[in-house]
Amino acid sequence: METKNADLNSLKINRSKEEYSSRSSTGKTRFIIWPAAILLIVIAAYFIIKPLLNPALEVNLTTAILKSPNEASAILTASGYVVAQRKASVASKGTGKLVYLGVVEGDKVKKDQIIARLEDNDIRAQHAQALANLKISEAELKEAEKSLHRQKELLKSGFTTDAEFELAESNHLRVLANIEYARATLLSAEVALENTLIRAPFDGTVLTKNADVGEIVAPFAASASSKAAVVMIADMKSLQVEADVSESNIVRITPGMECEITLDAYPEIRYAGTVAKIVPTADRSKATVLVKVGFKNYDSRVLPEMSAKVSFLTGKQDEGTSSDKAVLVIPASSVTIKEGKTIVLKVKNDVVDEEVIRTGKQIGEYIEVISGLSPGDRIIDKADNQLVEGTKVKVL
Repeated sequence: METKNADLNSLKINRSKEEYSSRSSTGKTRFIIWPAAILLIVIAAYFIIKPLLNPALEVNLTTAILKSPNEASAILTASGYVVAQRKASVASKGTGKLVYLGVVEGDKVKKDQIIARLEDNDIRAQHAQALANLKISEAELKEAEKSLHRQKELLKSGFTTDAEFELAESNHLRVLANIEYARATLLSAEVALENTLIRAPFDGTVLTKNADVGEIVAPFAASASSKAAVVMIADMKSLQVEADVSESNIVRITPGMECEITLDAYPEIRYAGTVAKIVPTADRSKATVLVKVGFKNYDSRVLPEMSAKVSFLTGKQDEGTSSDKAVLVIPASSVTIKEGKTIVLKVKNDVVDEEVIRTGKQIGEYIEVISGLSPGDRIIDKADNQLVEGTKVKVL
């Protein structure tokens, strides 16, 4: 009963501890967050301002490469391909099934050598028929000659008439005409028979084989299922390098000019050559002029369609090939002297790194590197007093 009479308005919740605890927690959080935020801002500002205070120097890189002395001192260098100046796609003049193919890629052939043959059964039958008709006409000729001679003697004796003599004479002429026709038919059959044989047009080497036994060969490849050229033959004694020279530099090239040829397949071997011909027309799409460079001498390693580099020289070069070791060179501008040492500058992790090298003779705009670098090493192309070890740089 006392509970029922209690004053509920006098009851209150004591929030003093919770408010104190909440305020205490908020203060601690602010004490941690604000310094952290300030620290992040300082770090970000450091990374933003640092490049402005210490900007990276822009540099270009060059590559240490192997060059021969002639190539390094050449007035002009051009790229091209080895091309056979005498080559042919050998095809048949007739149409038929290929029944024989006697060569493969790489085989050497002689002029007029039979390299393939088409099916010729029907043409041989026509040839035999034409030969038989010729023999028949030749047999008729003997009879016609005897008849004409007999009628001539009888006409002299008066035992025959002019009409009978003229008939014998016309028969003799008809037989002669038949013989000419039979000979022409036989010749046509012989030509058709020869057209089934595919011969080499000149001494050369088979480059490609385009047809196989059993395929249909046609002179102009009239359908998708027929082949035109059977093989591709090239005269390996007619190889030249065809190089594209820019229009602005063609004035520096003259016929007979000495050259040095290097094949990409054999960079350590160099071939002596001369400018054989400057083609009198330009390629408007590339703004270049085609220059043909002939070899003074070459070996079996030189093959058609090989990529080559031609160095046009001012001096005279010995005939034949040169296998002297090419030297490692770098632009002379990339070398500097520091404390009596010859150094070049490399870039590692966007900073300059000095590399001590030993150099040899000067070759044109290049200098020989004896030790300290390897072919393909990348270095800064121009040494500068501002570029010291540890300098931050940016590669262009």
